[in-house]
Amino acid sequence: MNIEIKYDGAKLLLPEIACDCGGTHAQPDMDIYIGKGVIENCAEYIQARVLGKNVVVVTDNIVYDIAGKRVEQLLRTNGYQVTLCKLEREEPLIPNEVGLGEILLTLDDTTDFLVAVGSGSITDLTRYVSYRTGKPFVCVGTAPSMDGYTSVIAPLTLGNLKVNKPADYPRVLICDLAIMAEAPYDMLMAGFGDVVGKYIAKADWTLGHIVNNEPICPACIDIVTQAVEKCIDNIEGIKNRTEAGIQSLIEGLILAGLTILIIGHTRPVASNEHGMAHYWEMMKLLRGEEPASHGISVGVATVYAIRFFEEFLDQPVNTLSLEKVQATRMLKEERDTIILEKYSPRIGEAILRDNPDEYLAWDEQKRRFQIIVDQFEAIRKELDFLPNTSEIIEMYQRVGAPYTAADIGIDTQLLEDALVYAKDYRNRYTVFKSANELGILGDVVNRVLTSR
Repeated sequence: MNIEIKYDGAKLLLPEIACDCGGTHAQPDMDIYIGKGVIENCAEYIQARVLGKNVVVVTDNIVYDIAGKRVEQLLRTNGYQVTLCKLEREEPLIPNEVGLGEILLTLDDTTDFLVAVGSGSITDLTRYVSYRTGKPFVCVGTAPSMDGYTSVIAPLTLGNLKVNKPADYPRVLICDLAIMAEAPYDMLMAGFGDVVGKYIAKADWTLGHIVNNEPICPACIDIVTQAVEKCIDNIEGIKNRTEAGIQSLIEGLILAGLTILIIGHTRPVASNEHGMAHYWEMMKLLRGEEPASHGISVGVATVYAIRFFEEFLDQPVNTLSLEKVQATRMLKEERDTIILEKYSPRIGEAILRDNPDEYLAWDEQKRRFQIIVDQFEAIRKELDFLPNTSEIIEMYQRVGAPYTAADIGIDTQLLEDALVYAKDYRNRYTVFKSANELGILGDVVNRVLTSR
């Protein structure tokens, strides 16, 4: 389906989602405002939803000066009783149990709703608190850095483990293009990387449908495709921070995020490129190092995932020996030991606990092996939409985004480990699992690492 972007003034008109895929689709109950200067109307937009008068404004010490203080002033001027929850940090805010505790301790029995003023971390913390407390929230986005503004999943950090929690979506989303255009350029590149990563999500979902008959939603696929095209068609505008360029980026991110709300999970927008980004982030945190932002990491991981698809689809799979695969397949105990080693015992134990069925019985691996081999030409045809690595790199160079692991401080060993083990982070079918089931994962990874 083609989603035509229409506005009533600054209000984005959300279309009805019509799809006959058989899945359950939620229709967003959300007011989205996009435009230059729309932050000045935030009280008016919120009043239209009749959420109450007692509000907790959640922001941090950096965003407070950029937009949080103005939102606080406007709400007070319009009769709202405002309690400020400013998350003071010297380092970048991590969306973890500490931030959640601060927000929860700011709420009391009189709190009617929350307002998140910020981008990824602020929004994710607030949406999870909203979900757990049953109090609605509003979001004033300050950077086009991620697709989660309209999501119902909150990626959070517990210790050093990345966890995805069910969450709520904002009843009002306000995106002031003037503020977003002034966001640090790496935040724009984070948003761009997050959108381009949808290529991998779409490809892996398609592959899962072919191999495992996984349900797939054509409407969500089409929406994500349109989100990617919208950004790629406006690379120069994004690079030059034009109003049209920033609008295309935030619209693309919102479209992609809406699929999470519509279908209730992140399959349309996240796959192993996100798994690799999470792996790098967790390992960096374990080392006591500051990781690159999530969207930047997703963008870089997408380059390697594209290259992996290229090498995988070039394999002569009809020459593979099922007997050799069976003879060399890893035992469950060996796999569990490696995950504990590569993720650390605490994180590895959580992964093994949350994904108990990931180790395949031989009959199931044999079934998948045969389907992949038998359907390989059909798989190649279905995945023909993927750009090649040189096209992706040229796109990143045009917009000024990092595209190598070294660019974001990822050494060769950490890159290799992500290519091999990020597939185990969650129960989601990917091309990396396909290669593993064919017994060629190590060979394909080596080709990715040595190709130029």
